[in-house]
Formats: sequence, C-alpha cells, structure tokens
Amino acid sequence: MRRFSDLRDQIQQWERLRQQAVDLQDLLEMTGDDDDMQSELHDEGESLLREVERMELRLVLNGPYDNHDAILAVHAGTGGVDAQDWAEMLVRMYLRWASSQGFDTSVLDRTEGEEAGIKSATIQIRGPYAFGYLRSEAGTHRLVRLSPFDAAHRRHTSFALVEVLPDVEDAPEVEIRDEDIRVDTYRASGAGGQHVNKTDSAVRLTHLPTGIVVTCQNERSQLQNRETAMKLLRAKLIEQALRAREEEQAKLKGEHIASGWGNRIRSYVLQPYTMVTDHRTEYSTSSAQAVLEGDLGEIIDAYLHQQLGEDNES
Repeated sequence: MRRFSDLRDQIQQWERLRQQAVDLQDLLEMTGDDDDMQSELHDEGESLLREVERMELRLVLNGPYDNHDAILAVHAGTGGVDAQDWAEMLVRMYLRWASSQGFDTSVLDRTEGEEAGIKSATIQIRGPYAFGYLRSEAGTHRLVRLSPFDAAHRRHTSFALVEVLPDVEDAPEVEIRDEDIRVDTYRASGAGGQHVNKTDSAVRLTHLPTGIVVTCQNERSQLQNRETAMKLLRAKLIEQALRAREEEQAKLKGEHIASGWGNRIRSYVLQPYTMVTDHRTEYSTSSAQAVLEGDLGEIIDAYLHQQLGEDNES
C-alpha cells in the first residue's frame, strides 16, 4: 500500500506538470506582442522546468528501500581527536540538512570521544525518500584543516566513515533467528539520566553468522535499547544484502565497488583554501562552510544526475 500510494502521488504530480505546460503554451499563443506577459510566462516556464528536473531526479530513487526512512551512522577514523571532532561535525551537518528538508531526527546511539567530539553516533532520519537521498553519503569523508587541538596549529587530515542504512520494519529477504544472536548487557556511559552507570541498560547484539555487532545505550531501559539495537541489526543485514546484490551486478559489468574505509567519496578542505569536492561526480564548491551547515542539495543532486545518466546508458 505504501508503494501504491507513492506511485499514485508521482503520477498525479506528473499530470499536474503536464497540464501546467499545456496551459503555459496556450497563454503564450494568446499574448501576441505583450512583452510584460511574455516575460511573466518565461519566469513561470523556468520555474516549471526546475520542478520537472526535480521530479526527473526522483526517478532515480527506484530502489527497493529508497522511499523508506534512513539510519545514518558516523564513525571517527584516522586522525585521533581531530577525527572524533570531524565525526561530530558530520553528524551536525546531517542533522541540519534533515531539518532543512522538514525531516524528523532522533539520536539512537552516541559514544563520546575522550577529549572532544564522538567516536561514533547513529541517528534516525524520518522523511519521504530519506534513504534514497542519503545513500549518496555512504563512504569515507576526508577533512583537511588547521587543527584546533594542535598547539602548533598545524594542518591535519582526518577521516570519518558514514554508513547509510534503510529503516525497514520487515524485510522478507532478512531472517533473524534468536539462536543466531548473542545478547550482552552492560552499564551505559556518558551523559544521561540517573540510570547511567547504575544499571545494565546498554545492549550489545552480535549476529553470529555474519559477525555484525550493534549497540544501543541511549534509551532509559534495557528493553528499549534492545528494540533499537534489533532495528539497527535488521538495517545492517538489509544493507549487506543490497551491497552483495550491487557487487554481483558490478562484476557482470566488469566494475569494482570499494567498500568501507576504502571508499573515499568526498574531501572537505578548509586550509590553505576552502573547497568541497565529491570524487565520484567531480562536483566542487568553495562554499565549504555552507556545506558543513547542511547545504547538501547540489551535491546530492549531482550524484543523482550521475545515476540518472548511468541508468539511461544501461
């Protein structure tokens, strides 16, 4: 029913755009030599064209889970405290992007760094096609800047890994059996309420067949943390199945897909110049600060345009 509703809405939007184009064409034929009216119709035509382009990009979001909510995880990599600070900067960037889209967000898990920043964080992003848009962000993100944690104020390079998972309540291709899961409980750490460091509320799940480990300690009770951890485990298993499918398709095409830390997708340079470059699309912008404030629209659109071009070629 969700798929049906989405397709119906898309058809209605395309029909609306088609009718607007017909109406503009009729009005244009009626204007004659009225320059003011022609100028107004030209502006409306440009606006219509931009909306058509946005709808065209939606056609790329045709994966089995693209219209679902997303679970986004950020992990600090090489770079010490700078990398942990960079991981927190990325989490803030995605939270602000989600807010600008009118999406709802919640932090599912967060592990603080020793001095600053975070070692890792997992956030849930709820909104139309959240996973479809955010899957372009999966991979390693590189930051070059003058370190605020270096007394000599030298330039440092830091890395963080972003994982993007579909938030799916039930997936037929993923079966999680109780006997395949090891459950460990421990005391939560970090900022929190009175339950922190007093009860074994934090939960760690290990999926024995795959070795996937997920944790959750942000909820107030062990039961809530276990439910959230199961959501994360299901999402990781779905992502693993999707990735295996993509790798199999890539082999048939003779392509190579880098995974995990080997997949560097974007560089953010703040010193000696400012530039954000996406290494897949070669899109670059000098507005690095705007990007870090959540202005990801053009970067995501460039990735979707590239995917649309590849789909057309195939």
